[in-house]
Amino acid sequence: MLRILSWNIRQGGGSRLLKITSRLTTLAAEVVVLSEYRNNESGRKIRANLLASGYRFQLVSNAKTADNSVAIFSKLPFNGRLHPDSDENYSANVLSAEFEAFTVIGMYLPHKKKHKLFDFLLDCAASEVPHIMVGDFNSGKNYIDQVGNSFWYEDKLLALEADGYQDAFRYKHGQVKEYSWYSHQGNGYRYDHTYVHKNLLAISSDCYYLHEWREEGLSDHSPMVLELG
Repeated sequence: MLRILSWNIRQGGGSRLLKITSRLTTLAAEVVVLSEYRNNESGRKIRANLLASGYRFQLVSNAKTADNSVAIFSKLPFNGRLHPDSDENYSANVLSAEFEAFTVIGMYLPHKKKHKLFDFLLDCAASEVPHIMVGDFNSGKNYIDQVGNSFWYEDKLLALEADGYQDAFRYKHGQVKEYSWYSHQGNGYRYDHTYVHKNLLAISSDCYYLHEWREEGLSDHSPMVLELG
């Protein structure tokens, strides 16, 4: 079994950093994608801690130290790619790791801001290479992934599905009400997703959230795990 974990660690991890890396190394997913990663001293400590735990293959961008970006860590070798042309304002928000059988795209999409990153994802979806797209999409399906209809870019998610990609969580769990982030008012939103190419669904054995990590205060987002095997 191969596990891919994606997690918004909230503003680089801060004082929670050691607990975050401890949980990651205990779970020992083969691939870890972190969003709201920051390319600063906290980021350096995350890289060092995960390297010591066997994550020899790492990909980060040259984002500014105060910017929220993405990092990919793996126990398996991959060819890493940055995508500086994906959006002129958010060039460090999408990274990709090319493995032999598929490409993992890790992302942190801006919340309720205009960007072109979904168009970049749709370009990837049109290629012949099967992708696994994971991270904080800051979007979802209205009235399904939240009670109301405040999501932007729902149409882009529908276009992604039309191009042969499936929401792995919904594929396994149907229309169950489950959320990865909650507002101070207690409203739930499923911002974090895993989209899998249709040719990989047969080996997608499960997709689920680790809500206890959020409930323990390690981040305000629940990590998401995709199991392949």
